[in-house]
Amino acid sequence: MDVMIWIGAAISAAGLAGILWCIIAVARARRAGLGDAALRLRLQKAVTLNLAALLTSVLGLMLVVLGIVLG
Repeated sequence: MDVMIWIGAAISAAGLAGILWCIIAVARARRAGLGDAALRLRLQKAVTLNLAALLTSVLGLMLVVLGIVLG
């Protein structure tokens, strides 16, 4: 079950990287001085990617917990 724990940790790390990327993308969009409609469009894309990254991170953590429980 050690393999399951490491795979889950890697998936969680990928999800965390996606969340950090979303934070950076939103900060860049806010600093770009875009109009209201363009900023809203970029933020909608970032929210979608943020939720996908959060789901990935949660699934990885579930694998880690499952590996610990089964191991």
